Parts: sequence; structure tokens; C-alpha cells
Amino acid sequence: MVGGGQLARMTHQAAVALGQTLRVLAADAGDPAALVSPNVVLGSHDDLDALRRVAEGATALTFDHEHVPTEYLRTLVTEGVAVHPPPEALIFAQDKAAMRRRLAELGYPVPPFAVVATVDEVRQFVAEHGPAVLKTTRGGYDGRGVWFIEPPTDDDVDFDARVSEILASGVDILIEQRVPMVRELSAMVARSPYGQGAAWPVVETVQRNGQCAVVLAPAPGLSEERSRAAQEMALGLAQILGTVGVMAVEMFETVDGLVINELAMRPHNSGHWSMNGCVTSQFEQHVRAVVDYPLGATTATAPVTVMANVLGAPETPTMSMDERVHHLMARFPDAHVHLYGKGERKDRKIGHVNIVGPATSSPNDPASVAAIREKAELAAHWLSHGEWTDGWKPE
Repeated sequence: MVGGGQLARMTHQAAVALGQTLRVLAADAGDPAALVSPNVVLGSHDDLDALRRVAEGATALTFDHEHVPTEYLRTLVTEGVAVHPPPEALIFAQDKAAMRRRLAELGYPVPPFAVVATVDEVRQFVAEHGPAVLKTTRGGYDGRGVWFIEPPTDDDVDFDARVSEILASGVDILIEQRVPMVRELSAMVARSPYGQGAAWPVVETVQRNGQCAVVLAPAPGLSEERSRAAQEMALGLAQILGTVGVMAVEMFETVDGLVINELAMRPHNSGHWSMNGCVTSQFEQHVRAVVDYPLGATTATAPVTVMANVLGAPETPTMSMDERVHHLMARFPDAHVHLYGKGERKDRKIGHVNIVGPATSSPNDPASVAAIREKAELAAHWLSHGEWTDGWKPE
């Protein structure tokens, strides 16, 4: 697996249970996966020789991020490496403009978009489509490389300067209409090399400051018709694009239907709930897919599961993480804690907590969903800040 982050760490844990060994290409010996895997290659994802070293003799090469240069992956394929997902599919998770064009060609719902290089092009787009989002076509995650803009008013003298600064960032910029959404959803699917597919329940993701903070599984109150449409859309895309492994299709739910936001062809934050709330976790499924095992069942094991990310506090608590975990387990013995072995800093994803709801809970009962969510977010806040916030309610 290229990348030594938390996704590789949790994939390694799943691989062990299947009798597999995950070799990791990590940038640093202190990376989360490098701390647990017995087989680590130190190097960069944009170094072809390092990629060759990590792939040598492996059954398959896969990823915990999409930043590997596409031309290097094509070289590895010509050298006989089984790259999953293949570069012809991964490009649509690497390049947002390529993704938008391909999905539009296929007739999938996407917002109006354009690649822009000048302030005049941006002005013309917002004049036609209203409030918009500027995004770097490559890189960028957790709110980085994303800017929201409003149509300029007559007295907005700073508009041109703001846009010029973004356009001068040195990368291609995509502009798209800001979708008037009801909420954000994620449809997680998996596909094997020979086309077997599987879909998890569609979930709701709650974003704060561009970061995923909470996942509600399944998406509360989502109609069966819309849930099925999202799953079929994601499975169809996986087949058409030829991806192998796990794929997340991030969507906006609007009053009128679904609009695709982005693709991720790897384990994804919106699938972490499956570690405790599903028959087969996304990490086990990813391993199954890339080594071409039959895929596992994706049935939820509880009516409601809530995942809350543990995001670093502005100031690291004086209480050790071990002590915080101790107190959390005493107060919430049903909390499933997953820590990544990362140093703490503001807003950094250092772990997550899953709370699996009781058999009496229901995704269509707002009160039961709120109670499970409150416990998950309270637990995550305690782990990050070292303080309880009783009476806290979700934003």
C-alpha cells in the first residue's frame, strides 16, 4: 500500500486477520502504518524507484491516497505490477476536472463546471451560475484547496485580487456551481478485478470547516428509492471506470435528487463506521478486492451506527491520551475507540469513535439517532480535548 497514514494502518489490521501481510511505502518511520506493519519501505510516493521497491514481489499494489503520479503507475503496469485501482480508473479520483468531464459524458448528475485561468472567466461563470466553488484540480483534501465565492457586488473591490491569488497558485483551477444541498451523502462500494460488486448502506456525512466530523449510518430518513439510486449510481460508476477495491462516491442530496461531488478510490473516512457496524468493514473489503477474494457481506449489524472523528484540540491536553482512553472506557463501555498513533495538533485527525446503536434504535427516529450521535461526539470531544461537555448538542 502506497502511503503510511491511518487508512494504511487500518487496512493492515484487516490484512492480518485474512492471513495477508501489508507492505507499506511510508514517508517516515513514525507514520501511523509504519508503526504497526512489519514490512515498511521508506520513500516518497512520487519516487518511481521507491514505488518499484514496495511493489517488488507483491500480489497487488494499492493506495491510501491518490497522489501518486499517473505516469509512474502506468510504468509499473507495463512492468507487470497489478495496480489496483488501475491508473485508467484512479485518474478520475486524482483529477477533479477529468472526473467532472467523464461523469458529464456518461450522463451522471454533476453541477455546472469549467476549468478557469482568468478572472474574467470566473466573473462570467458566477454571472451565469451564481455562488460558486473554486477547487484545485489535483491535491487538496479536508477543505484545503477549496474556496467559496459569491458573485461580486458593485463595491466589491477585492474580488479580482482574491480570485487572482487563487488562480496564481500554480495548479489548474476548477470552478463549479455551489449546489443548494439538503445534506451530504456517501455511497461506498467495492469492486473486484473480475467485476463482483458490493454496496454498503448510504450514509450521511457532517462536515465542519471542510472536514468530515460525523458519519450517520445509514443516512437518517433517506428514502429507499433515493438510497437505491445512490447505490446503483456508485456501482455503475465502479464498473464503467474499472476501479478495483473500495470507492466512495460523495454526493449532495438536493430537493430534486442527487448530485455527485467527488470520488475516492480507496478506503474513506465515510466508511469507518463499518469497522463496528457492519458484517464486513471497508478495510477488509478493500483487501478482499485487491487480492481477488470473493467480497464480503455489507449488511449493517445494527439499525444505527455513528462515527465521530477525533480532531486535535487547539491546545494538547495535559492529560495523556492513555488516561483519556481509560476514563472514556469507564464512562462509555460501549464506545469503540480507534486511534491512529499520530501526534496531536489542532484539527488533525488522530482517531475516531464508533457508537453502535441498540436494536431498538431506528434511522427514521430523530430522537434515537440524536442520542447515539451525542454520545459519539461527546466521546470524540473528550479524547481530543480532555474535557466533558455535558449538555452538549450536535450543531
